[in-house]
Amino acid sequence: MREILRNLPDQPGVYLMKDQGGAVLYVGKAKSLRNRVRSYFQKGASHTPKTRIMVRKVRDIQTIVTASEVEALVLENNLIKRHRPQYNIMLRDDKNYPYIRLGVHEDFPRLTVVRKAKRDGARYYGPYVGAGAMRQTLRVIHSHFPLADCDIVIDGTSDRPCLQYQIGRCKAPCTGFQSKADYAETVREVRMFLEGRDRELTATLRARMEAASEALEFERAARLRDQIRHIEATLTRQRITTPGGGEVDVFGLARVGEWLSLQVLFVREGSLVGSRAFVWEDQAESDDGEVYRAFIQQFYDGSVPVPARLLCPTPVPEADALEVWLSDQRGKKCALETPARGRGLALLQLAGVNAHKSLEERMEAERAGERGLVALQRTLHLHAPPHRIEGFDISHIQGELTVASMVVWEGSGPKKADYRHFRIQSADGPDDFKSMHEVVTRRYRRLVEEGKPLPDLILIDGGRGQLSMALKALAEAGVPTAPEGPHVIGLAKERGEKFERVFRPGIKNASPLKPGAPATRILQQIRDEAHRFAITYHRKLRSLRIQDSELDAVPGIGKGRKMSLLKTFGSVEGVKKATLEEITAAPRMNRAAAEAVFNSLHEAAPEVDSAPETGETKKAGRMVLTRMKK
Repeated sequence: MREILRNLPDQPGVYLMKDQGGAVLYVGKAKSLRNRVRSYFQKGASHTPKTRIMVRKVRDIQTIVTASEVEALVLENNLIKRHRPQYNIMLRDDKNYPYIRLGVHEDFPRLTVVRKAKRDGARYYGPYVGAGAMRQTLRVIHSHFPLADCDIVIDGTSDRPCLQYQIGRCKAPCTGFQSKADYAETVREVRMFLEGRDRELTATLRARMEAASEALEFERAARLRDQIRHIEATLTRQRITTPGGGEVDVFGLARVGEWLSLQVLFVREGSLVGSRAFVWEDQAESDDGEVYRAFIQQFYDGSVPVPARLLCPTPVPEADALEVWLSDQRGKKCALETPARGRGLALLQLAGVNAHKSLEERMEAERAGERGLVALQRTLHLHAPPHRIEGFDISHIQGELTVASMVVWEGSGPKKADYRHFRIQSADGPDDFKSMHEVVTRRYRRLVEEGKPLPDLILIDGGRGQLSMALKALAEAGVPTAPEGPHVIGLAKERGEKFERVFRPGIKNASPLKPGAPATRILQQIRDEAHRFAITYHRKLRSLRIQDSELDAVPGIGKGRKMSLLKTFGSVEGVKKATLEEITAAPRMNRAAAEAVFNSLHEAAPEVDSAPETGETKKAGRMVLTRMKK
């Protein structure tokens, strides 16, 4: 270690601290690697207890020199995601938040929901942390602005408009009923609505209402009046006062003992479009500024667009380098600010209040979860409250596409990162017993081979038959059951009963569960979650099978071209009716691919009879050919 510290470079870069086994304990960046790394090992350094424990474990330090501090920041973030070090602050959030995308560069832009914003010339609105708020926004737009919401090619050549035109929610640009200029005006109004420019929008609509009234078009004027009222009510509910408007993300922090909560408020053009809370259980010694820096690095690394301004209650370490990196991510200036007064301070206080509220809710949920697990221990006569529970379920339709799910309940709630689904291979037909045997064998044989810890409780969705097959599978996998290993139970209803019973090994009669009791709710939640996860996977496989079509057998036609043809012509039959030129003109197609599709779908039928033709046979042949062409 002395030799490593003596030879550290006086340059910007990243350092990785490793333990005796080579595992990465901590990843950090520095403007000067020599000064930063040596500061950990100086006598009398005032480190937190957590840092002192980490330093005692360090047996090796790897350094990577970079050209600048910003490059070091990017590399640090990548290495943290790759190694997930024990002593770094980890975001533990893999969500991609939904955005509303408006392709303003297109001839007839439409609104779509996407999970990732790209630099493609389109306008993105969000993020919408709550999908319900996003759907409500879309409902308001499509109710009051006649914007097309279909996915067909709009070229003005469609034969007739769809139902949306009949109910007044679209002006049918696909048929040529609406001009490009008139559609562009609708898009402009939608943009004003999404960007919170309510005064400009309502002024435009009022001018139209007055013009319609002067032209004695009173029904149209009344519709515009109602539209103005609904829009004003919607924007008033969303409106909050922001300093300078624009895109602003506001941070707040709350601490209680070992717990820490960070709250983000997403404000776009004066409208609060969502918020998100992140909670850690072991960050009592972390500095506030370091928490903000680590969070910003991980949160804005690709999945969430960077706003124009970030408001933090305390200064963020190495803010200059962070601002350069954020601005590069955004494509234009991004500022890190710490307001001390005015509206900015009020927003920070609002974020802090929400952070405290989120932390209290999480801690109460943990306490309730612990009480529920203690109740579950008493109900099932376990030797300790089960910290980790794994639940299994089987799903199929008359034996077709049989799948299994495994969900995990850890502590006070589900641990979705550990969920697994399985394609069942051994069962021939609707055999739930054989399927349960396979999935339990595969799951726990692998845990034994990899030396990973076993759960405290295994929940099988089923009665005595499924339970016995699971116990047999565990024995074959070399997994002991209670008291040496996990407890195993089945959950099912007896014939004619309304409530579930618990089936336990070695006990003849199933035990009824008390309706509404904490232990009952936990078991039902796990069972329902396993059922939901299995059904979701089964539907996905079924939809993939349904999507198979004659186009899959055409050389050179992949998934992208297939979906383009189906969207353009509606179905395989629509593609068959199209001419070669129409297929060539479809999006993502060229002449060679169009010829392959056309020839594959119009292969001539083989001759049935080679006897000499007579007048009657010629006539019959013409009739057959006519039917074939149709």
